Amino acid sequence: MSDIESTNLEKTKKRALKILGNRNFSEQEMYKRLTAKGEEPDNSAKTVSWLVSLGYINDSNYAALIVNHYATRGYGEARIKDELYKRGIPRDLWDDCLANIEISDFNISDPAVEYLQKKLRGSDDKDDLRRAKESLVRRGFSYNDAASAIKRYLEEE
Repeated sequence: MSDIESTNLEKTKKRALKILGNRNFSEQEMYKRLTAKGEEPDNSAKTVSWLVSLGYINDSNYAALIVNHYATRGYGEARIKDELYKRGIPRDLWDDCLANIEISDFNISDPAVEYLQKKLRGSDDKDDLRRAKESLVRRGFSYNDAASAIKRYLEEE
């Protein structure tokens, strides 16, 4: 490696460390961020490998953080998977993280029903229920899960 290549690689590493100071990143996110900042693709790939070897980037841990973050906020599996995809987390890590999550870990009895209680505030109007069900689907719950949550909400009221 020539002195210029070595200097460019060191510059890329410094930039990556500065970027990492702001938040967690996946390998893919960091690579894209570095290349978007004008770094050479080869240097970006080497820098990402270097950060992984140091333990500063760990896609498995990052995936678990994302899953926990969105699950505690009452989002459904589809929305969580969408976030994992957007952040470039490899699919083979998705199932492990999603399988390890249990709603009881977050002291949430039923995130969909809890969301409906906040959204509807006791209303049982047909239009309100329809809009709330659509809202649940947008939050990543399947249509069947949303319909089931509406039934449970009405039983509790």
